[in-house]
Amino acid sequence: MPRILVIDDDPAIAELVAINLEMAGYDVIQAPDGIKGQALAMQLLPDLIMLDLMLPNVDGYTVCQRLRRDERTADIPVLMLTALSQTQDKLEGFNAGADDYLTKPFELEEMLARVRALLRRTDRIPQAAKHSEILSYGPLTLVPERFEALWFSQAVKLTHLEFELLHCLLQRHGQTVSPSEILREVWGYDPDDDIETIRVHIRHLRTKLEPDPRHPRYIKTVYGAGYCLELPSTEHLTQNAGSSAVEP
Repeated sequence: MPRILVIDDDPAIAELVAINLEMAGYDVIQAPDGIKGQALAMQLLPDLIMLDLMLPNVDGYTVCQRLRRDERTADIPVLMLTALSQTQDKLEGFNAGADDYLTKPFELEEMLARVRALLRRTDRIPQAAKHSEILSYGPLTLVPERFEALWFSQAVKLTHLEFELLHCLLQRHGQTVSPSEILREVWGYDPDDDIETIRVHIRHLRTKLEPDPRHPRYIKTVYGAGYCLELPSTEHLTQNAGSSAVEP
């Protein structure tokens, strides 16, 4: 039974969330503030953390950053629950390390769908390892067992989301992938009007893979249409061995 830690200082909301999660078959632990929530996360290592942002003592952004810095909790998926709905608030949440973001008030069915999607996507066996798909092209090889990319022979550690996003683009190498398609495949739920989620994680990927993230060479934006992964082929790399033109 998956264990979910709910960190929220509003007793009514926390109890409502907990009851519905338990009815859906999850084991639920609650924490009323950031300090206790972080301590329980370190102690229990839950399968998922639902984290409010406006918490007493330590806010949710700080808690999420601390969890991401600790090896024990770095890979635990975090779903932020908050009344803060501005785009900038969401950007800060994703930059702090959140995997998903749900704005209060929310429908309980939507909450459960997000939980199921996060647990499915961040399973110990990555989605890419469950079926035979493209895992290597040119300078890029994905290693599902370690959530790593071998990028021009250098190992690059990825988050679960970064791995799945890169895998999604790799399956359609050279093609433009729409935001709605990315949201369905990577986040696991029907798309909405907010694509800031994707933009943040594309920026993170570029920081790790692009020689100049501000002028991306490999992960390209196709304005008004989506994103496209363009990589040199293995043959091209062989022909240009030693040339700086293909150096990351």
